Amino acid sequence: MNRAFASATALLLILAAQIAHAAVYEVGPTQTLTACGGVPWESLEPGDIVRIHWREDAYNEKWVIGRQGTAEAWITVRGVPGPQGQLPVIDGRNATTRSQLNFWNESRGVIKIGGSNTPPDTTPQYIRIENLDIRSGRPPYSFTGRDGLTYYVNNCAALYVEKGEHLIFRNCTVHDCGNGIFAGSLSKDILVEYCTIYDNSIEDRYYEHNNYTECDGIIFQYNHFGPTRDGTGGNNLKDRSAGCVIRYNWIEGGNRQLDLVDSDNLYTLPSYNQTYVYGNILIEPDGAGNNQIAHYGGDSGEETYYRKGALHFYHNTVISTRSGNTTLLRLSSDGETADMRNNIIYATAGGSYLALMNEDGVLRMRHNWLNTGWTETHSGQPVTIIDEGGNITGAEPGFINFAVQNFRLQSTSPCLDLAASLHLDAATHPILFEYIQHAARETRTPYGDALDLGAYEYTIPPSASAQPSWLLLN
Repeated sequence: MNRAFASATALLLILAAQIAHAAVYEVGPTQTLTACGGVPWESLEPGDIVRIHWREDAYNEKWVIGRQGTAEAWITVRGVPGPQGQLPVIDGRNATTRSQLNFWNESRGVIKIGGSNTPPDTTPQYIRIENLDIRSGRPPYSFTGRDGLTYYVNNCAALYVEKGEHLIFRNCTVHDCGNGIFAGSLSKDILVEYCTIYDNSIEDRYYEHNNYTECDGIIFQYNHFGPTRDGTGGNNLKDRSAGCVIRYNWIEGGNRQLDLVDSDNLYTLPSYNQTYVYGNILIEPDGAGNNQIAHYGGDSGEETYYRKGALHFYHNTVISTRSGNTTLLRLSSDGETADMRNNIIYATAGGSYLALMNEDGVLRMRHNWLNTGWTETHSGQPVTIIDEGGNITGAEPGFINFAVQNFRLQSTSPCLDLAASLHLDAATHPILFEYIQHAARETRTPYGDALDLGAYEYTIPPSASAQPSWLLLN
């Protein structure tokens, strides 16, 4: 027998054996297991599926996942929605933990991945968490764990990844926590998609955010990032990752919409120096925290760790309704560059209130729409902006209905068919989709000879809303 054929056959037999022995754990009021604590989390095997059925009352439970799936047989934790699409609720308030589990940092997560004594410590891999509403992990809430009654700490997260590789968080609602999603530097290859993330962070603090991640490879796509909790100073999406891609999301509110800063663990990775932000709707409300939309580079003060690379920022629709100044971008040092093309940047206060940069770094711009009278900076310091042509200005970009946040383009918009080609380094990240309100997507197809500016393509007739994403995922 051919050796390669024999090896392939053996692999298929192993895979078939894994699938054949995979278990499905049904949790719900009329299911085999009535509580999440009945699931043997400490002994899940590749291919196992935990199905948590919606019920009217929340599941006040928490757990750790410390097991490994495989590329062919993921471990999946999946909510089964209710009759109107309601997601099952995992609530950290007064939560209990399965007695067979034993893990540290219990107070930092409602659902935790990695870091445990039971199951034995390892690097969890190939884990999917889908269709759950995960909430309420923060002070003053408490839970019962291995040390009895315990209070959550400020930086508790709904989804807390201490370490893990090949993780998917899909169609989850994440709110009322210190951090919504948190992943540390021992994590790798994370996908966050179709999620609704809002109402996180801690009052009078700036250290907790809707998202706070530091990974070797992370993609955010088709998510709805809503405002952080009232009275808090956290950012919306804060990330310190190498290989960060933020595409086709709606990100509204927060101290900054994007805070893409440095890592002292991942800065030597080649992918650390290229960050891609495209196809997003970024909204700065009046009266929000910092007047900067995005920050790229570093915040540690140790410039050795700063990103020192390029932020590729293209085909975004950026809206500011601030009555005062708005600054699109802060680059942390002269080692950072931003390539900005094919965006719509619109401030309702007018062009004199819209600045593109803070002080440092280099901004290259091509084929963007901006308010007439935009300014380079509000800082009073000299900045470096290289105009590569094709930029246009006007009073309004021609949205269908700004009042209801319909930022699609009218047939008379000046932004039609004006997109330039992407930077060569962005060729692997072409524009393929566009965001659908909310937490959904559709294919983006050019109507004319070139793509339109911004996050949306003009269509005839205007696009209908996509189905709720949970219908597509079950």
